[in-house]
Amino acid sequence: MATFELYRRSTIGMCLTETLDEMVSSGILGPELAIQVLVQFDKSMAEALDTQVKTKVSIKGHLHTYRFCDNVWTFILQDALFKYDEFQENVGRVKIVACDSKLLVQ
Repeated sequence: MATFELYRRSTIGMCLTETLDEMVSSGILGPELAIQVLVQFDKSMAEALDTQVKTKVSIKGHLHTYRFCDNVWTFILQDALFKYDEFQENVGRVKIVACDSKLLVQ
């Protein structure tokens, strides 16, 4: 089964990881169960983004770096401009990680 660990660096992902580490350290959970929880977290986040997010966003900026490795694209943009509906936001530097969601359910 493929998993990309894409969401584990988000705030909620780091909090979940810290909590699971504490539970494994105190003997409440076994390490195998903690890993299964993290894998399920990745799948749930991917599914939620696929089914619940409907807003389209356009992004323009200077492409600083890009790479493709193991079916995962990574883009680093500088001076990015995010536009959606009537809102826009300038961001100095942004990292975008993209992969084929079909690979998550294999």
